[in-house]
Amino acid sequence: MDPSQQAFVDIFRTFLEEVVQHARAGRAEGGPSLLQVVTKHLGQDPRRLPVLREEVLDFRAADVDIALDALAEEHGQQRLVGVSGGDQRFHQTFADLLDQTYHSFGTAAPDHVNLPTGPDSDRRVVAFGVRLLRFGGAPVAVLQRSAKPSHGQGAALEVITADEDVAAGLLARVRALAVERSVLRGQVLSFSGSPFDPSSGGVAFLRRPDVAAEDVVLPPGVLDRIVRHVVRVGDQRERLLAAGQHLKRGVLLYGPPGTGKTLTVRHLLSRTPGTTVVLLSGQALAHITTAAHVARAMQPTLIVLEDCDLVAEDRGHHPSGQPLLFELLEALDGLDGDADVAFLMTTNRADRLERALAQRPGRVDLAVEVPLPDVGARRQLLRLYARSLPLSEAALDAAAERAEGVTASFAKELLRRAVLDAAVAGHEVGDADLAAALEELLSDAEALTRSLLGSGAQQADGPDGDGFDGPWVDGNGFGGNGFEEDPPRR
Repeated sequence: MDPSQQAFVDIFRTFLEEVVQHARAGRAEGGPSLLQVVTKHLGQDPRRLPVLREEVLDFRAADVDIALDALAEEHGQQRLVGVSGGDQRFHQTFADLLDQTYHSFGTAAPDHVNLPTGPDSDRRVVAFGVRLLRFGGAPVAVLQRSAKPSHGQGAALEVITADEDVAAGLLARVRALAVERSVLRGQVLSFSGSPFDPSSGGVAFLRRPDVAAEDVVLPPGVLDRIVRHVVRVGDQRERLLAAGQHLKRGVLLYGPPGTGKTLTVRHLLSRTPGTTVVLLSGQALAHITTAAHVARAMQPTLIVLEDCDLVAEDRGHHPSGQPLLFELLEALDGLDGDADVAFLMTTNRADRLERALAQRPGRVDLAVEVPLPDVGARRQLLRLYARSLPLSEAALDAAAERAEGVTASFAKELLRRAVLDAAVAGHEVGDADLAAALEELLSDAEALTRSLLGSGAQQADGPDGDGFDGPWVDGNGFGGNGFEEDPPRR
């Protein structure tokens, strides 16, 4: 083929490509192609420009949407367009969507999705769309996509502009606004996620509990010590920082199950409105590193690790080590001292905790025992749970005297059974129903029930009367790990 023939072939091929692209653009839902729209906004062919991509954590999609809207308000101009092309578009990068070699993607209405912003609120978020705006005096095109697990896609932003520094600056500003205006700030969050809870990307929004101090029955002074360390430090953050004192703190509540550790935590949450709370329990403990990142960004923060012995068990029991334990220690050490972050941990088995938790200051600086209630506490508990019931104080006192070694959970179940038995019998609950329910719960047939309710003393199965085969604490008062029971103030 001579040069003149080759030139004709090249010209004819270019002509055919333009005809095909024009036909595709005309069929793109009656509107211009995405390439045409983006080219007009940028003032040049976007296919020759670099694309800067940033992954977004799925549960931050609402934050990023809020940040992009705020960015548009700051710079006073924005146009939002969608992309046509069916499911195929979800598998394409921004560059692929603009490359019309094999397929022409047209413009359409943008896709949206409702994402929760709290336990009782949500936000209409751009799920797939292109924002055309200006930043730093330059035109910019941003493809915004939320997570689409069914297509193997996570949330992301892709930025096209002539100046890469402008793209980097835009993403930095979006990150700052997303933290500043985050829907996570001041919320109670859980990584456990439930299909019945408002959740986004595996993070569920929970209602903040309302538990009054009088509903928490602990030995005298115990609740005040816990509140001082968790709540008062945050209240006095400015004065403490001015005096050169650290804010980060770790608190451990330990004792038999059913004695009120979780209720104490719920009271602390009700005492700290505006504080971001991350609750981790069970399988959600695997998210400790992510929780620490959230805590650093959303201060003041409270991270609650229930049954922390599940990840912080002494390495003597697992010579090969536990990865989650190392993540926990790293999270405790990784935050600066001036971070207003409290780690609040609970455990039923303090004797099995990893010693490294206590071997460095700042990991756990207050350990508080939540013991089995004594007779006075049992009276308080029974009166608390029976406050709306027609039961005499003499009957409640007699039950408290007899139910030695039981827990708060036991007391609550006792009142529930008395009410249930009376309802089944067809009469109002009375003292006789309380006595009968107590007799049943203390019987040999209910030994396992008492154990599950955390009762100890004469009702427990273990040789030490606490439901376990070993002692709760040694002579140092804390399972031999050397924690201070109530360390001096710093």
